[in-house]
Amino acid sequence: MSPICIKMLHHGGGVLLDSIFFLNKINEAYKLRIPLLKTNTNSYRFLFGENDGFPGLIADVYHKVIVVKLYSSIWFPYLKIITEHLLTVSDTTTAVLRLSRSLQQLKDRYNTEDGQVIYGTLTDANIPFIEHGIHFSANVIKGHKTGYFLDHRENRKQVGLLSKNKTVLDVFSYAGGFSVHALANQAKEVTSIDISKQALTLAVQNGKLNNFTGNHTTLVGDAFKILQNFISKKRTFDVVIIDPPSFAKNKNEIEIAKKKYKQLALLGANLTSKNGLLVLASCSSRVLASEFLAINKEALDTVPRDYFLVKTTQHDIDHPINFKEGAYLKTGYYRFLD
Repeated sequence: MSPICIKMLHHGGGVLLDSIFFLNKINEAYKLRIPLLKTNTNSYRFLFGENDGFPGLIADVYHKVIVVKLYSSIWFPYLKIITEHLLTVSDTTTAVLRLSRSLQQLKDRYNTEDGQVIYGTLTDANIPFIEHGIHFSANVIKGHKTGYFLDHRENRKQVGLLSKNKTVLDVFSYAGGFSVHALANQAKEVTSIDISKQALTLAVQNGKLNNFTGNHTTLVGDAFKILQNFISKKRTFDVVIIDPPSFAKNKNEIEIAKKKYKQLALLGANLTSKNGLLVLASCSSRVLASEFLAINKEALDTVPRDYFLVKTTQHDIDHPINFKEGAYLKTGYYRFLD
């Protein structure tokens, strides 16, 4: 059962949920993304659920393809109207429908399929797109979420710029977001770790979409075990990024998640070279940013090394936050001095 009992589409007086109502909300959302679209980027989150007034609905654009993901059945009666407006405003030509796990159980009731093309045509599930001049592709039919994780875009750009001539370790890399930015910025060596062989295959493919001279190594397996093995072999890296999946999908997992974050911070500190950079991230909405940063500090303070917190970041511009529970992503950059 969902902890959210009410999904509010409007407040402050009566309103008709018609085509004009949704078009106005979609136009408001698009205006927030315009600064991002002035960069060399053609992928973005168009609708960010509750934060854009569409609770239980996500829409991501990958060049000329828009992926609409539903987490609530309340949207099925309005899906045609909303999708047509999204296509027009975003100037996309194809729309793909993705369904949450709970809605996939109801697909027969609504005559839908996860990964269904509902507008236009799609000849290949892997859609090429550009992120701050770096080339990627997203599998919009079977990939996680809508095919890619767009929320870390600015962090990936920053890490890439800091990776020139460096050795880089990208932990929980998925399709290689951080890895590819590092490679494209001429990192000397990049190691990508993920439990999914398919994800790492995509990471390698994404890397090859760009020009790079460094070596790209992928390792499939349990990240905790691989990191511990690196430490036992005294391996270190100039830049270490640890961006795990959500460890706290419900409130009963919060304490376990906090322990895992502390463990990863310690592992990362032992793998970061002298004068190196450790980037720690969390996407668990149930662990607040203040709590996550406190966990990192507690862990790093136990390591006999001098370090300082360079900066903290949240979501990119296409993930606006209009209520505190919507602020799920947090990242800390830690520079070691010895």
